[in-house]
Amino acid sequence: MNQENAIEVRKMSKHFKVEYDRANTLKERLIFWKSGNYEIKEVLKDISLDIKKGETVALIGTNGSGKSTLLKLMTKIIYPNQGTIETDGKLTSLLELGAGFHPDFTGRENIYFNASIFGLTHQEIDQRIDQIIEFSELGENIDNPIRTYSSGMYMRLAFSVAINVDAEILLIDEILAVGDQHFQDKCFDKLEELKNSDKTIVIVTHSLDVVKKLCDRAIWIYKGEFKLDGDPTYVIDEYLKQVEKDHHDKVLRAIKEGTHKVKGVIFIDTPKGFATIYRTGGELAFRGWSISNGYDIELEIYLDAQHVKNVRRTPRPDVYNAYAEEYAGFLEKDQIGWEFTIPFEDIQDGVHHLQIRLADKNEKIIDEKEIEFTIE
Repeated sequence: MNQENAIEVRKMSKHFKVEYDRANTLKERLIFWKSGNYEIKEVLKDISLDIKKGETVALIGTNGSGKSTLLKLMTKIIYPNQGTIETDGKLTSLLELGAGFHPDFTGRENIYFNASIFGLTHQEIDQRIDQIIEFSELGENIDNPIRTYSSGMYMRLAFSVAINVDAEILLIDEILAVGDQHFQDKCFDKLEELKNSDKTIVIVTHSLDVVKKLCDRAIWIYKGEFKLDGDPTYVIDEYLKQVEKDHHDKVLRAIKEGTHKVKGVIFIDTPKGFATIYRTGGELAFRGWSISNGYDIELEIYLDAQHVKNVRRTPRPDVYNAYAEEYAGFLEKDQIGWEFTIPFEDIQDGVHHLQIRLADKNEKIIDEKEIEFTIE
């Protein structure tokens, strides 16, 4: 193994045997001993890659592409059918947060149980427990049984234990949405701190913004095969192009079969519903965004039952990134947002009604939003 590498994967393949009509009792096995139907499902095919020490790398791909399986293979939770995976350094994985927690014991007691799974001694845990408790922000709740914890508290404690284990290689599988926004930001800051140290981090996530901000490289796994490896911005762009194409082809097949369900989303950024707006400027601005996964879908806006025609379409990269996979093939980056303005002199004081809808050519409404606001 190359001394510069933390992880080496060579010509590695993994398949699972999926059994159908499996006999669960001795009687069934004796009677139906010939009827064992099964299928070999190939999850990963001939994967070879290197991850250098100190790198932060993302594995990206659609659901079912094999990226989480690859991460589990790196942890040696499961083993390849062909090829090899080697690692150099103490390894910690954040795959199943809270594995080893017991509901009847306190949070403090479970820190000792959980941290011991990661290989820490009792003395090492003693040295870190205050830091773990402080990071989790559980305060006095740390001495309550964890069956009394909310799901957010449970996940915060589990993440705090795992992130404070001193390991050279950290494997993370889609667990960056832990707790509220404040705690998510705290987790991200902690990962940035680890990234700037000598740690090697491998992340599986669907959050492409996280990949761009945090990672040095992105590795794209497509249908179980190694597709692309390199700068995150370029790899993500190529990945989204393929997702868009695949989704578009899937929708076309569904339309042909009559099974495609058209859906859409409308959001009004300003004004807010029930807001009171004071005449402090020359005009009132209306802004928001809309998306749909159908053809010939029109956005219609009415202010006090009057059709608004001077609507401008604007770029919304934040919305595009959030819905790029789900609405692939139907999003135009520069056409997602909408906005228009009305001079205050054309609006009377009082309550006003804004209605926005997405409708197809047969005037079937896909989505609709209505708000009231007051001008003073």
